[in-house]
Amino acid sequence: MRVRMSAVVAGGALLGVLGGAPAVAVADVSRETVRAAGDVSRETGGRGGLVMVLDSSGSMGESDGSGRTRMESARAAVSTVVDGLPDGYPTGLRVYGADQPKGCTDTRLVRPVQALDREGLKRAVGGVQPKGDTPIGVSLQKAAQDLPKASGGSGGQRTVLLISDGEDNCGTPQPCEVAKQLGRSGVDLRIDAIGFQVKGAAREQLECIAGAGNGRYYDAPDAEALTRQLQRAAQISADGYRFKGRQVRGAATKAVAPALEPGQYLDTIGPGEIRYYAADLDAVSTVNFSATAVPQTGAAVDTFDGLKTRIEYRERRTCENSTEHFLQNEGATPLTSAVARVPSQSGNESCDKAGRYWLAVERENKKGSDAGRWPLELTYDVEEPLPGGVTPAESQPEYGAGDGKAVMPSGDPEDVRGGTGFNDARRLGTGVWRDRILPSQTLWYKVPAGWGQQVRYDVEFANEPTVEGGSSVFSYGMTQVFTPSRAPVGAGTGGFDPKVLYRGKPAVARLGTVPVAWTNRYESHPNTVPVHAKGDFYIAVSLGAKTAEIAENPRIGVVLRVAVLGDERSGPQHGAPLVKGAGGSAPVKADSVTRADGAAAGGAGWTGTATAAVAGGAIVVIAGVVLFAVRRRTAGHTTRSGA
Repeated sequence: MRVRMSAVVAGGALLGVLGGAPAVAVADVSRETVRAAGDVSRETGGRGGLVMVLDSSGSMGESDGSGRTRMESARAAVSTVVDGLPDGYPTGLRVYGADQPKGCTDTRLVRPVQALDREGLKRAVGGVQPKGDTPIGVSLQKAAQDLPKASGGSGGQRTVLLISDGEDNCGTPQPCEVAKQLGRSGVDLRIDAIGFQVKGAAREQLECIAGAGNGRYYDAPDAEALTRQLQRAAQISADGYRFKGRQVRGAATKAVAPALEPGQYLDTIGPGEIRYYAADLDAVSTVNFSATAVPQTGAAVDTFDGLKTRIEYRERRTCENSTEHFLQNEGATPLTSAVARVPSQSGNESCDKAGRYWLAVERENKKGSDAGRWPLELTYDVEEPLPGGVTPAESQPEYGAGDGKAVMPSGDPEDVRGGTGFNDARRLGTGVWRDRILPSQTLWYKVPAGWGQQVRYDVEFANEPTVEGGSSVFSYGMTQVFTPSRAPVGAGTGGFDPKVLYRGKPAVARLGTVPVAWTNRYESHPNTVPVHAKGDFYIAVSLGAKTAEIAENPRIGVVLRVAVLGDERSGPQHGAPLVKGAGGSAPVKADSVTRADGAAAGGAGWTGTATAAVAGGAIVVIAGVVLFAVRRRTAGHTTRSGA
C-alpha cells in the first residue's frame, strides 16, 4: 500500500462571518388561473419559477429620499428586473397591504406564476397603491402555493422573493416560523428577502426569514440598491442548476440499496444522511462515480460542511473514499465528490474482484447550517481495459509547461455565457473569453482535451466600482476543474491559486491539470489519478455572496484565459501518432452566446484588468485553511475545496 500526502491551501479563514400555521382566508385569483399557471410549468420544462412578494403597506407611500416614494422606486425596480429575465421564465407578483386600510388577511396574487409577460407585470405593479398593514407571514404561505411544482422531477428552482420596508405587524403566523416550515418542505423552494431602507428589528426579521427559507438577505439602503439587489436575486432564481437524470431513491442500508446501471441519476439527501446505491462490477474495468449536491444558492453553510463519497465491497471493506468541503461560509454553491474503483496492476487486491459493490453518499453538516434536503445528481460510468497486447503510454504526473507560471493567451476577449452546471456547461477552447457573474453564483464551462493534452486557465475577476463602504468588505473568487467523469482536481503542486480574495479590485484565480494519460490512474497523487481519460474537462467559477455588499453593478465581470497545451495523440497507447491537424495551440470554437455583454442594466464593470494588477503585485493570496489530502490505493481519502 502506498500513501502520499499533499497540502491543499485555501483562503477560507479570511472570508469571514457569515409548526403548522393557521389557515387564513384571503382574496386571491381564481382556481382557473392557478391551474393555468401549473400548465405553464409543464410547458416550460420544469424551469421552476419566481413569485415576487411586494410590500404595499402604508409606509411604502413615504419618501425614499430621492424625490420619489418607496412604492414608486419599487415599481421602477420591478420593471427593470422583468426586462432582464429570460424569455418565458415563469414569473408572478403577489402584494400585501394594497387593498384595505387595515387587515391581516390583505394579500393578493395580482399576476400568476406563468411564462414571463413583461408588459403585464409592469402594468400590474403600476396599479398597486400602498395602503394597509404588513401581513408577511400569511403572504409567504400563499406565495409558496402560488409556485407550481416542477414537472417530471426536473429539479427546477422555485423562489419566493420578498421585498419589504418593514416588519410584520400582524404577529400570526410568525414569518420566521413560516419560512422555516417552507424551507424544510421541499428541495426546490427558497425564500430571498430584500430590505428596503430597513434597520433594527425589521432587518433582523427579514434576515431570519431568508436564513430559515434557504435563501439570502439583500440590504437596499436606497433606490439604486433596491434595483441592483432585486436584479441579483431574480436572476439567481432564473439561473438555477439544470438537472439531468433518472429518478432513483437511495437506501439507508446496503441491504435494500437500488441497483444502478451506468448512467445519470437524481436523488435528494438530508443533513447527516447516508444514501446507498448498489452496482455490479467486473474485475477489470475502471468504474467512476460522482455525486453533485446542489443546495439552494447562497444558503447557510459552514466552512467544513461537506459531501463524502465512498465505494464499499462486502460488509466492511472500503475501496476508496473522498470528501469535499465548501471551505467558505458565505453561502452554498454546488459541491461534487467523486470516487473510482481502479483495478490494481497486479489484479490481486481485495477490490479487484467481480461482484456487488456499493456507492455510499454522505452529507456532513454543522449546527446552524441549511437544514433542507439537497438535490443530488449522480453519475456512474465504466471504462473498459485496453485491448490485449496494447502497451499504454507512460504516466504524466508533472504539470510541466502547464504550471502556474504558464504564459496564457492574450488579446480581446470574446463574449460567452457560462452554464448553470455540468449538463449545460458552455464549450470553450484555447482563447480569451468574457462573462459576467452574480454574487453567490457558479458559472460552468467545458474544455475538450485529448490524450497527451492538459487544460490550463486563469480566471480574472474584474475591477468593479464599489458601493459606499463596500471596499472594506471581503469576499472571494474561486474556481475548480473537473475531469470528464466529474472528479474534482485540486491545486496539487502546480503553483496555482484556485481561491482568491475579492473586494472589488482585480484578482486572478489559476488552475489546471496534468496531461491526460491512461496510466495516471496508477499514480498516487490525488490530482493526477483522475486525469486518466480524454474528453470534456469542466471548469466551475464561483463568486462569494458578500460581493453583493461590495459591487455597484449587479453582475461582476470575469475573463477566462484558456489554454489546451500539448499535441493530441490518437490514442492512449505508447507511440500513438499525433492527431492530424491537432495541436494544443489550435482554437476550439465556443458554444454560441445567447446574449451580448453590453452596457445594459446588469452589465459588468471593465475598468481594469486583473493581469495588470498581478503584474504590479496588487493581489495578495492569503491562505487561512490548510487541509491535508491523503489518497490510499485501497482505502484512500481526499479532501478538496468545492467550487
